[in-house]
Amino acid sequence: MESRLAATVYLETEPVAVLYSDEMPADAVKFPRGKWGCVVSMFVAASRGAVVAFDAKTHGCNMGGVSLCLRDRVAEPMGGLDYYLSHGRGEGYPADERFPEGERYIKTPELAREFIRSVPLTEIPAQFVILKPVSKVDLAQDQPVLAAMFADPDQISALHFMANYDQPGIDNVIMPWGAGCHTLSAYPFHEAQSERPRAVVGCVDISVRKYFDSQKLSFTVPWPMFLRMERNVPGSFLVRDSWQQLLSRRQRRAQSLRRRADDQPRQKEETGTTE
Repeated sequence: MESRLAATVYLETEPVAVLYSDEMPADAVKFPRGKWGCVVSMFVAASRGAVVAFDAKTHGCNMGGVSLCLRDRVAEPMGGLDYYLSHGRGEGYPADERFPEGERYIKTPELAREFIRSVPLTEIPAQFVILKPVSKVDLAQDQPVLAAMFADPDQISALHFMANYDQPGIDNVIMPWGAGCHTLSAYPFHEAQSERPRAVVGCVDISVRKYFDSQKLSFTVPWPMFLRMERNVPGSFLVRDSWQQLLSRRQRRAQSLRRRADDQPRQKEETGTTE
């Protein structure tokens, strides 16, 4: 399918459809069996055209497997994850040679354990979790569960407004704390099964920001919401003056930056300066 929403919002990469399947697509890429890898990087690859598959043995890191709901929650003592997320080993705390310093994302191991237990997990009714760019989705055969998008602040604003456009209430979009993979899969999977599904803004995780454009965040929605947003583009603010003026401003800014970049070599040549 083609995404009218992505075209109107001018997303630089495709929305990613997330599906459950008992068959792995022939052209799917996977992490090597049992090898570490970042789930977020695979979402980015899918947004750029790749078909991706995960299963219980090829989900990348342990947190990624939990986030994709392909493995059980990390058991006590959580494999050192509670210390990794907090201050690592130190005076008065059990030593863990793997995490001598800790990431310091959570103040204490106790709070880290509470966070880990709080992540909602969903039963996956199939062997594989599949990622596809929406252009490769065949709605006659595929039944996506989620749609994930990478967007800059202006585009996040537009997607946020579209998620609220035909819904009552003021909390149709949430931004829960967690790992990047939590916000792309675990939390959205949970929302997809809730009585009032909501969109999830994410990928604010410091550790995964390096895997994609530093100007982007993720915006993940249950598939029925994505289809509603698609249908609602005509007649919405996206075809009105406010959004068009914002697009014009973005275009002028991009042109200014290009001119500035083009002028720099010329200025260096005129002044005789070098790098």
